[in-house]
Amino acid sequence: MSRDIARAQAQACRVEDGASFRLEDYSPRGDGKGLSKQQAPVLLQESVRQLAALQDRLAAQDRHAVLAIFQAMDTAGKDGAIKHVFSGLNPQGCAVYSFKAPGPEELDQDFLRRHILRLPARGQIGIHNRSWYEEVLVARVHPAVLERQRLPAEVVTEQLWEHRLEDISTFEHYLHRQGYVVLKFFLHLSRKEQRKRLLARIDTPAKNWKLDPSDIAERRHWDAYQDAYEAAIRGTARPYAPWYVLPADRKWLTRLLVVEAMVAALEKLDPQYPKLDPAGMERLEAAGAMLRAEEDEAGRA
Repeated sequence: MSRDIARAQAQACRVEDGASFRLEDYSPRGDGKGLSKQQAPVLLQESVRQLAALQDRLAAQDRHAVLAIFQAMDTAGKDGAIKHVFSGLNPQGCAVYSFKAPGPEELDQDFLRRHILRLPARGQIGIHNRSWYEEVLVARVHPAVLERQRLPAEVVTEQLWEHRLEDISTFEHYLHRQGYVVLKFFLHLSRKEQRKRLLARIDTPAKNWKLDPSDIAERRHWDAYQDAYEAAIRGTARPYAPWYVLPADRKWLTRLLVVEAMVAALEKLDPQYPKLDPAGMERLEAAGAMLRAEEDEAGRA
């Protein structure tokens, strides 16, 4: 029953049509009714086991690929969500990529290229910690980032962000048509909770290494980032590439909703183990007979 509640809350966070999307309509703390922090570890473990079973079928069928994108403000818990949700999966069929600022070579290429190179193969689950959405978030908030890309003057117009969002949405539609399941998670953190977590990184020696000076500096641009995220979700939320605007103020709840969203998507896909044709079954039966004959011969010896 509790997992059903978590599933329903995850689906309530799903955005398929961004036309009327407003970030203020989504609580950073979430509903959480019917769920508790105490029961969360058991629920999470159960859901991860189910996700692992679905992953096994996805790999065996080898037809679809799943791409999970994670975007958030600093300290929202992307790393923790990825760790707790995906660490129980078979690492042979699951790959995580964390994208940092593009280097000189990448700046001479189109902004999608480096992400395309890290797309999962069929039968695999890919997790992108930050993604092509950085190009309509960080680049939008910080003009210097855009300047480093050395785009032609005729490209940098007032419609640049609208065009980039259109290109991203079109590309995600292309992926859908190639058999990709694209799920985008925005971990919605409150400014108050971010302040608390940043202070914890300062006050707790074991967490000091996590604090980057830029994390504090970026807080000055909080409102600009919220506007950029709202525009990105509004411009790219589609049935073929939905956003999940998940409450991030309570990490245990965030993780439950991520895994339930993943399980729901794979259940809808319903991957199946391949079935052998008659010729394949004959080969299988012949192989079995041969192995059983070896055992009989060993017994007689």
